[in-house]
Amino acid sequence: MKTLLTPVQVLRLAFGASEPLPPETLAAADIAAAEARYLRPVLGPALHDRLLEGAYPDFTADYLAPALACWTRLLVQPRLDLRTARIGTLAPRSDDGAEPSAEALRYRLRALRRQAQTLLRRAADYLDAHGADFPEYDPDRNPLHRCTTDGGFVQTR
Repeated sequence: MKTLLTPVQVLRLAFGASEPLPPETLAAADIAAAEARYLRPVLGPALHDRLLEGAYPDFTADYLAPALACWTRLLVQPRLDLRTARIGTLAPRSDDGAEPSAEALRYRLRALRRQAQTLLRRAADYLDAHGADFPEYDPDRNPLHRCTTDGGFVQTR
């Protein structure tokens, strides 16, 4: 399965050094799901396909990789917060601290979503400013160009 990032790259970008996870924690399918759900609608199929072929590596590394890593973490984080065993679903226990509250888990997911949205908007803004460099990009199909509410303000493009 072809994706813009490898699981190791996502782990490096979206999880800090204090969160060591084995590479098998993520699958290419997790990354592909994040790409399909969050990046492809913004980029459009033509540009996304060109990126998968290796075009525009600097744009991918500088703008898309951080956003994709955050979106992928957002998708897999609930799976990391709960484990499935033969006896059912379990919450992992921490040996060195208290378990986070449900509110703390929700806060972390909201913060991660805001970060991912901000990074994706940064990439879209770059595409808009440098559209001539990306002939496959169609800004009229970008859903971020529709009315949104960010930070309590209605914004249109």
